[in-house]
Amino acid sequence: MPDFFKSSSRAQDTPQDTNVRKEAVMNSIRSELALLNVQDLINKATDKCFAKCVLKPGTSLTSSDEACLSRCLDRYMEAFTVVSRTYTSRISRENSQMREAVEQI
Repeated sequence: MPDFFKSSSRAQDTPQDTNVRKEAVMNSIRSELALLNVQDLINKATDKCFAKCVLKPGTSLTSSDEACLSRCLDRYMEAFTVVSRTYTSRISRENSQMREAVEQI
Protein backbone atom coordinates (compact mmCIF):
# COMPACT_ATOMS: atom_id res chain seq x y z
CA MET A 1 0.00 0.00 0.00
CA PRO A 2 1.50 3.39 -0.96
CA ASP A 3 2.48 5.79 1.78
CA PHE A 4 0.53 8.93 0.86
CA PHE A 5 1.73 10.90 3.83
CA LYS A 6 5.48 10.35 3.51
CA SER A 7 7.48 13.05 1.76
CA SER A 8 10.33 15.32 2.72
CA SER A 9 9.26 18.16 0.40
CA ARG A 10 5.65 18.81 1.49
CA ALA A 11 6.23 22.56 1.75
CA GLN A 12 7.12 22.66 -1.97
CA ASP A 13 4.01 20.79 -3.15
CA THR A 14 1.79 22.67 -5.53
CA PRO A 15 -1.96 22.76 -5.01
CA GLN A 16 -2.25 20.37 -7.97
CA ASP A 17 0.14 17.88 -6.29
CA THR A 18 -1.89 18.11 -3.10
CA ASN A 19 -5.13 17.51 -5.00
CA VAL A 20 -3.65 14.50 -6.79
CA ARG A 21 -2.49 13.07 -3.46
CA LYS A 22 -5.90 13.70 -1.88
CA GLU A 23 -7.63 11.98 -4.79
CA ALA A 24 -5.29 8.99 -4.45
CA VAL A 25 -6.09 8.74 -0.74
CA MET A 26 -9.83 9.02 -1.44
CA ASN A 27 -9.61 6.30 -4.11
CA SER A 28 -7.78 4.04 -1.69
CA ILE A 29 -10.43 4.63 0.97
CA ARG A 30 -13.21 3.95 -1.57
CA SER A 31 -11.56 0.67 -2.51
CA GLU A 32 -11.25 -0.39 1.12
CA LEU A 33 -14.90 0.50 1.79
CA ALA A 34 -16.03 -1.42 -1.28
CA LEU A 35 -14.10 -4.47 -0.07
CA LEU A 36 -15.66 -4.19 3.39
CA ASN A 37 -19.12 -3.90 1.84
CA VAL A 38 -18.58 -7.02 -0.26
CA GLN A 39 -17.33 -8.94 2.77
CA ASP A 40 -20.35 -7.79 4.76
CA LEU A 41 -22.70 -8.81 1.94
CA ILE A 42 -21.16 -12.27 1.72
CA ASN A 43 -21.32 -12.74 5.50
CA LYS A 44 -24.97 -11.66 5.67
CA ALA A 45 -25.97 -13.79 2.69
CA THR A 46 -24.20 -16.81 4.13
CA ASP A 47 -25.80 -16.38 7.55
CA LYS A 48 -29.31 -15.82 6.20
CA CYS A 49 -29.16 -18.61 3.64
CA PHE A 50 -27.66 -21.08 6.11
CA ALA A 51 -30.40 -20.29 8.65
CA LYS A 52 -33.06 -20.72 5.95
CA CYS A 53 -31.71 -23.81 4.20
CA VAL A 54 -29.89 -25.93 6.74
CA LEU A 55 -32.64 -27.00 9.12
CA LYS A 56 -30.76 -29.92 10.68
CA PRO A 57 -27.00 -29.21 10.75
CA GLY A 58 -24.87 -32.32 10.62
CA THR A 59 -21.49 -33.46 9.46
CA SER A 60 -22.41 -32.85 5.81
CA LEU A 61 -25.01 -31.09 3.71
CA THR A 62 -27.80 -32.97 2.02
CA SER A 63 -28.37 -32.45 -1.69
CA SER A 64 -31.53 -30.45 -0.91
CA ASP A 65 -29.51 -28.25 1.52
CA GLU A 66 -26.93 -27.62 -1.19
CA ALA A 67 -29.60 -26.81 -3.79
CA CYS A 68 -31.38 -24.45 -1.40
CA LEU A 69 -28.13 -22.70 -0.47
CA SER A 70 -27.21 -22.29 -4.11
CA ARG A 71 -30.61 -20.82 -5.05
CA CYS A 72 -30.66 -18.58 -1.98
CA LEU A 73 -27.19 -17.17 -2.60
CA ASP A 74 -27.99 -16.68 -6.30
CA ARG A 75 -31.14 -14.73 -5.45
CA TYR A 76 -29.32 -12.70 -2.81
CA MET A 77 -26.61 -11.72 -5.31
CA GLU A 78 -29.15 -10.95 -8.04
CA ALA A 79 -31.06 -8.68 -5.67
CA PHE A 80 -27.84 -6.97 -4.61
CA THR A 81 -26.89 -6.42 -8.26
CA VAL A 82 -30.27 -4.86 -9.08
CA VAL A 83 -30.16 -2.58 -6.04
CA SER A 84 -26.53 -1.65 -6.68
CA ARG A 85 -27.14 -0.77 -10.34
CA THR A 86 -30.23 1.25 -9.48
CA TYR A 87 -28.40 3.11 -6.71
CA THR A 88 -25.38 3.81 -8.93
CA SER A 89 -27.64 5.06 -11.71
CA ARG A 90 -29.50 7.32 -9.30
CA ILE A 91 -26.29 8.78 -7.88
CA SER A 92 -24.96 9.43 -11.40
CA ARG A 93 -28.20 11.09 -12.42
CA GLU A 94 -28.23 13.28 -9.28
CA ASN A 95 -24.58 14.25 -9.79
CA SER A 96 -25.33 15.25 -13.39
CA GLN A 97 -28.29 17.33 -12.26
CA MET A 98 -26.16 19.04 -9.61
CA ARG A 99 -23.43 19.82 -12.17
CA GLU A 100 -26.01 21.28 -14.53
CA ALA A 101 -27.48 23.39 -11.72
CA VAL A 102 -24.03 24.69 -10.76
CA GLU A 103 -23.22 25.51 -14.38
CA GLN A 104 -26.41 27.55 -14.67
CA ILE A 105 -25.41 29.73 -11.71
